[in-house]
Amino acid sequence: METSLYLPVKQFLEAAGYTVKGEVGGCDVLGLSDGEPPVVVVCELKLSFNLELILQAVDRAAAADEVWIAARVSAKGRGREADKRYRDLCRRLGIGMLGVSDRGEVGVIVSSASPMPRSNPKRRTRLVREHRRRQGDPALGGSTKVPIMTAYRQQALACAAALAGGPLRPRDLKAVTPSAGQILLNNYYGWFERIEKGVYGLSDTGIKALETWGATVDRPRD
Repeated sequence: METSLYLPVKQFLEAAGYTVKGEVGGCDVLGLSDGEPPVVVVCELKLSFNLELILQAVDRAAAADEVWIAARVSAKGRGREADKRYRDLCRRLGIGMLGVSDRGEVGVIVSSASPMPRSNPKRRTRLVREHRRRQGDPALGGSTKVPIMTAYRQQALACAAALAGGPLRPRDLKAVTPSAGQILLNNYYGWFERIEKGVYGLSDTGIKALETWGATVDRPRD
C-alpha cells in the first residue's frame, strides 16, 4: 500500500527541515517550512512510477512551491525510474523523483525544481491553513477508502469527547475549540443532538464516533 511509503518520505522531508503531515487537502504528503510565507512542498505516493503519478503532481503544482513523486524502486532495476524518458519528463515539468527501497531508504532520482508558476494561491492558502490547524499528524499519506482526520473532524471529536460527560452549552465548549458553537449548529457528521434550547448532547452516531476515534482526542479532565 502507498501508506508504507509515507513514513520514509516524511522522515526524508523532515530531515530537509520541513514539518510534514499526511493527507492534507488531497495531497498524500504536505510539508511546510518555517517562516512566513512558508515554502509548500507536496509529494504524491504510488507503489510504482506511472503516468497517473505525474498527472497528480502536475495538479498539485498549482498550489505548491516544490513537488515530488515517490514510489518503490524495482529490485531488478526495470521500473520506470530506470527509463530516461520518464526522468526527463519529470525534469521538464520541474517534478522531483524519490525512490524508496524495500528497506525504507529514500534516494533522490531527479531533483525538484519549480519552473511552472504557481497559479492557484487560494488553494495554496487552504493547504497551509489545514496543515497548521491539524493537531499532530493523524493521517498516513496515501490512505484511501478511509475517513481523513481533518482539523474540522478533530475539533468535532473534541466537542464530542467533552459531551460524553453529559449535555453542555456551546459556551461551555469554548475552551475545547472556539468554533464549538458553529460545529454543534452545523452538526455536519450527525454526532450531536439538541436537548433543549442552547443545550446539546451526543447522538447515537456521536457515541459510535467516540468509540472509533476517541483515542485520538484528549478527553477533558475533572
